[in-house]
Amino acid sequence: MKPITHVNPWVALYPGLDIDMRAQQVATARESFLNRAEPAGIRSVVLDSWLRSRANGVDPDRATNAIALAGVELEKYRSSHPMALIRPVVQNLLVEDAADTGLLVAISDEHGRLLWVEGDSDAKDRALEMNFAEGVDWSEGQAGTNAPGTALALDHCVQIFGAEHFNSTVHQWSCSAAPVHDPNTGRILGAIDITGGPRVAVPEVLSLIRATVAAAESELRFHLLNAANLGAEAPRLEVLGGTNPGLVRGAERSDLSRRHAEILLLLSEHPEGLASDQLAVLLDESELDAVTIRAEVSRLRRVVGAANITSRPYRLSTELTSDIADLRHALDRGDVSTAMSLYTGPLLPGSDSPGVADIRDELRTRMRAALLRAGDPRLLARWTTSVEGREDATAWTAYLRTLDPKSPLYSQVKARIDLLDRRYR
Repeated sequence: MKPITHVNPWVALYPGLDIDMRAQQVATARESFLNRAEPAGIRSVVLDSWLRSRANGVDPDRATNAIALAGVELEKYRSSHPMALIRPVVQNLLVEDAADTGLLVAISDEHGRLLWVEGDSDAKDRALEMNFAEGVDWSEGQAGTNAPGTALALDHCVQIFGAEHFNSTVHQWSCSAAPVHDPNTGRILGAIDITGGPRVAVPEVLSLIRATVAAAESELRFHLLNAANLGAEAPRLEVLGGTNPGLVRGAERSDLSRRHAEILLLLSEHPEGLASDQLAVLLDESELDAVTIRAEVSRLRRVVGAANITSRPYRLSTELTSDIADLRHALDRGDVSTAMSLYTGPLLPGSDSPGVADIRDELRTRMRAALLRAGDPRLLARWTTSVEGREDATAWTAYLRTLDPKSPLYSQVKARIDLLDRRYR
């Protein structure tokens, strides 16, 4: 076999190359390879990948149908995966400019499972024909030669042009991808990929992918440094949703009374500290007296440790993480999908504390605004079936705008909007 040699074997197309002629050369070489003849004019990186694909039993003419994860399982897995930390960077550098360009941007995990596929909506629909979708296994061993799968197999950036893909269902596409590493250990965490037409296989796109990976790994380094500074044992306050509020230390979770959760929340919101009269006003409009506040704080100290809450003013003397801090961080990054997975329900729904109510309203308002701005039908569907969103006519209307008017779901959502209009008219 005679592989073609390039100055840079990882680049598929060079300036001045006749793309149609190159496509014909690659298609002919692939046909020869499948017929066990000697292919000519193929990059060594592609030829080696074809050999691995054949050895792994990959079907050269049938799209992969290996759905590794789906539904709630996929949502939970990807929201907790390290690659979720870099998604805002990828969206900022790649996805925002991919709309109406025919391009897709994919993020995979270290096994080749596609965690997110975003970009041009028409291209996303067409890509379903080859099952290039979130949750599907696009590792080289499963899908054959392809940029994200081969990049992971070789631990190197790579481009795959048209018929260089082992599977014929992918021949209308080209792609550029590079692996992402843990900046501390060097372990592969996943890959970033751009998929589209032939222009995706030029050197400039590979440079763009490499620059995005560098920015992503820098973001990971920042998050890991912050995590190290906070310490693995930093207690975590959980106050979102309808379950009992709790304090998590390592693998142990202790339920908190509503009042103790309110105090911890308010102290975490006021790192400068609160005098007893200030805390009393935030806890109860009738202004609790100082004796009651001292008694409540004393009981709370038995739960969190006496040294962790100081007096005059009351102030946390230890680092405290929380689910609402994570939610705010996701909203600040514009990561609406992660924010929605974190927002399991309203903040301390049984609390009538004025201070808690203000925070609750702030979080709900920010979450709702982010959803309406994003216009993602899946997220809007989840919101409109939640306690917070089931009566939200504006959200239902936004959801309706994302649906095909000919679909049965469109009629159902329209009927819900009409019902809300009659109910609140």
